[in-house]
Amino acid sequence: MKNNRFVASVLIPGFIFLIIFSVFPVAYGLGISFFDYNPASSYQEFLGLENYKRLLTDKVFWISVKNTVVFCVIAVTANIIITLFLAKIISIIPSKGLKTLFRTILFIPCIAPMVGTSMVWKYGIVGTDGGLLNRIMSIFGMAPRNWYLTTWQMLAIIIVYTLWADIGYNVVLFTAGIEAVPKVFDEAAELDGAGPIRRFIMIKLPLMGRTFAFVAIMTMANYFQMFAQFSVFVPDGGRNNAAMVLTNYVYRTSFGSYDMGYASAVAAGLFVIVFIVAMIQNRIMRADWSYE
Repeated sequence: MKNNRFVASVLIPGFIFLIIFSVFPVAYGLGISFFDYNPASSYQEFLGLENYKRLLTDKVFWISVKNTVVFCVIAVTANIIITLFLAKIISIIPSKGLKTLFRTILFIPCIAPMVGTSMVWKYGIVGTDGGLLNRIMSIFGMAPRNWYLTTWQMLAIIIVYTLWADIGYNVVLFTAGIEAVPKVFDEAAELDGAGPIRRFIMIKLPLMGRTFAFVAIMTMANYFQMFAQFSVFVPDGGRNNAAMVLTNYVYRTSFGSYDMGYASAVAAGLFVIVFIVAMIQNRIMRADWSYE
């Protein structure tokens, strides 16, 4: 009886906190998607499914969906490949001090404010006047460019920035996953004549299934919700909305046009996309949680 009371006393405040700060905001946001909601107006007209019907014919929405999917697929794939490679390199370093040093160096951008580092990249690297990219181009005799007037190049720059700012976290996870695999499997494969690359691909990588699945699902879900760098680099979505993503479109629609009902419908669409992708990933990447 006392144990039940203790469990209840611990869980009930957590559930209350979850309902107030997670469930209620989601339900409220979903609710206003059925209204012509404007906080500056005293009358909120009920529209039913009109906001969702509007999504089907909204060209900017579908451009945002395409850009969001392209950004996530490229960035997540590149992130996993790069972080796996770096984690493997770090794992074979014999010195624990050097391992810690390299992990710390790679992790530093993860703890830096993304808005601040985005500003540094925007004006120090991508800037038209004196930006590092244009300085490098001038070395090779090319004229400076206004990168904000480009299409796919701007999205590519944001992807590169995102990788720089975020790879440290997954490097730490993959390093821990690699080092958690029992060495007996690697040693047995080495005795059978398998090389280091083959041992990693055929032995360690399959045994890291749980770590790989966690990293892939969490990174994909996180990247679908990326906002800070897009709002700094291209707050208007870039030329022809070439870098407009769903999170930026939600913000622009809600706080730029004050059409919060429609913005909530866009956010609901984003939620559905993330949920479907997460479920597909979870089914594809079902991992064996044991080494036996």
